[in-house]
Amino acid sequence: MSAQPDPRTRLAGGLLLWYAVLGGAIAWAVHLFVAWGVDELTCASGSDRIGAVPLRLVVALAVVLPALATAGALLAAALAWRRTARTRPDGIAEGALGRTRLLALVGLWSNVLFLTIIVLGGVALLVFPPCQR
Repeated sequence: MSAQPDPRTRLAGGLLLWYAVLGGAIAWAVHLFVAWGVDELTCASGSDRIGAVPLRLVVALAVVLPALATAGALLAAALAWRRTARTRPDGIAEGALGRTRLLALVGLWSNVLFLTIIVLGGVALLVFPPCQR
């Protein structure tokens, strides 16, 4: 028999699980809008700086920060996957435990995909010269 967690613990665990599943997708969307958007808008204005900050630095931050958020979501998904590895003696996972394990697996694979997309998109933004015409 296991003790039921209090509502705050359940809420924190639920939010952490949703971060593990959706964190990479949200971080990729932020990366897409900020990195590519800032690059395009700055170049369209005929400049390679945003105020006093070079465009490459802003783009680098728009790559690194979402990549770190995605790596955190990947670690959260791995933790959820590992913590839900217990099964009943007959080998069938319990209902809620099985759903959590499935969401953790989705989080693992999707975060690997989004981290790869962010890193490769960042490489493209940082390797090619800004404002290439």
